[in-house]
Amino acid sequence: MNRKVAFYTLGCKLNYSETSSIGRLFNNAGYQTVDFSDTPDVFVINTCSVTDHADKKCRKVVKEALKISPNAYVTIVGCYAQLKPKEIAEIPGVDMVLGAAEKFQIVDHITDLTKNPKTLIYNQPVSEANEFIPAWSFGDRTRTFLKVQDGCDYSCSFCTIPLARGSSRSDTIEHAVEQAREIGRSGVKEIVLTGVNLGDFGIRGGERRDRFFDLVKALDEVEEIDRIRISSIEPNLLTDDIIEFVALSKRFMPHFHIPLQSGSDKILGLMRRRYKRELYANRVAKIKELMPDCCIGVDVIVGFPGETREDFIGTYNFLNELNVSYLHVFTYSERENTPAAEMKGSVPGSTRAERSKMLHILSDKKRRAFYESQLSKVNEVLFEGDIKDGFMHGFTRNYVKVKTKFDPVLVNELKTALLTQISPDGDVEITESEEMFAH
Repeated sequence: MNRKVAFYTLGCKLNYSETSSIGRLFNNAGYQTVDFSDTPDVFVINTCSVTDHADKKCRKVVKEALKISPNAYVTIVGCYAQLKPKEIAEIPGVDMVLGAAEKFQIVDHITDLTKNPKTLIYNQPVSEANEFIPAWSFGDRTRTFLKVQDGCDYSCSFCTIPLARGSSRSDTIEHAVEQAREIGRSGVKEIVLTGVNLGDFGIRGGERRDRFFDLVKALDEVEEIDRIRISSIEPNLLTDDIIEFVALSKRFMPHFHIPLQSGSDKILGLMRRRYKRELYANRVAKIKELMPDCCIGVDVIVGFPGETREDFIGTYNFLNELNVSYLHVFTYSERENTPAAEMKGSVPGSTRAERSKMLHILSDKKRRAFYESQLSKVNEVLFEGDIKDGFMHGFTRNYVKVKTKFDPVLVNELKTALLTQISPDGDVEITESEEMFAH
């Protein structure tokens, strides 16, 4: 057949794992995976719809794809495709839209690459997306994103994810362990566990069968993998058991990403979050008590309806005093069919932008301070295969990004190194020890 397919992924780590799995479906059907710029016969664009910006990105990617290969067959999958299929169908050049329950049957749906005037839409209600489909990324980096959970039963007032992905459902522990072994045997040294609500792992058929902690303990026994990271976990689901286990584990890295969203209890209530800031502070304190060098990342939303200047300053001060390492800052944007979109007290766009800028600056300061605290310490680094200006990068166990002169022998290797100084671009330079560079 000699048909070529190219992929473009927008959004989260979970999307990247699913794109890789969809890619393997195409490969098994005889397609060759090529770069986006290599005039493919089929484009598959896996979308996100967390913000309006993500929707606009989808439109732009379609436009650029058709510049590269005007006659290519364009298929859109992902969260945006589930939420707004008719809107996507109006984008010039889109041939097919597949919803959450259909995206893993994509090869079956693409039987003819003839471009038709009318876009085909296969989009069942999200309630039909009740089966867990395993996925993992491969071939694009030294680490793999392993999907172990999908969907969400929470009802945060700003979020469309339950509308786009359906209810919480999970893999079995046995299958997740076997996939981890297979990934390790392929030569990958680090797995990042991913899911929509990862800490809610264990629900199958609408019933809780396991706990996330059970999965963590089982994966820690997988000898084929050197490193495992927990991607993002709700603070109310990050239990003392998990923290204490990670602190003693050889495979689970001292690195947590914990969504906060707001440092104001009032705003957390309006967001329908399941904790208050005191619980969050306690989680951070517990981690730092057992793992002083642990890296902690934070998600935070600015400009939520009803967020006054006092609320924002309270969030800023809370984060400033919190012993965390970096922030992922999101500017609130109204999403259709969410309670927050109907709330009073809309924050002007200029104010949202100003608050976002303040938190981005704070994040830079937090990351710098964390990196400085790691200087003169020896840490294990997993090196990646990138080259930029003659340098390659890697990450320590606690997620410090380091750089050194490119050496192909170091790609996907674990080496201990002394962290010496912070370079002008913000990465950490390391000592070129004889042990590290011995070939």
